[in-house]
Amino acid sequence: MRKSTRPKTLAEVATISGDADTFGLAVPEFLDEFYAEPLPERLEEEPRTMMAVLKDDGLADATLAAIADHLSRQYKLKPPSWIAGPGRILANPWFALKSHGGRMCMLIESPPAFRERNIFVSANSLSRA
Repeated sequence: MRKSTRPKTLAEVATISGDADTFGLAVPEFLDEFYAEPLPERLEEEPRTMMAVLKDDGLADATLAAIADHLSRQYKLKPPSWIAGPGRILANPWFALKSHGGRMCMLIESPPAFRERNIFVSANSLSRA
C-alpha cells in the first residue's frame, strides 16, 4: 500500500506508481495539486520511465509527457525538455475508448499534446471537479 501523500510533481507520480492502478490514482492527485498551484517546477524533473514496470508499451511514459506538454501550453510555461525524449511518444495509437464512434470522437477532440504522442483521449481528460 502506498503512502497517502499526494504527488506534487510528475516525477513523484512515476516514483510512486508501481502498477497501473496506482498510476491511475496518482495522476488525478497530481492534477489537483498542480491546479491549486500551477508551478513550472512541478513539471521540470523528468519522471523515471515506467514501461518495464507497468508493461504498458510506454503508455504511462508518453502520458506523462503529454500531461507536462498540455499543462505547459495551458499555463504558458516553458515546456520541460524531457517531454521530447525517447520513449515519450507511442509507436502505435492508443484510444481511451475502444468503440468506433468513441475513436472517431477522440481523433477530433484529443488535445494536441496528446495527439502528437499518439494518445487519443477526450478534450476534458485532465479536468478535475
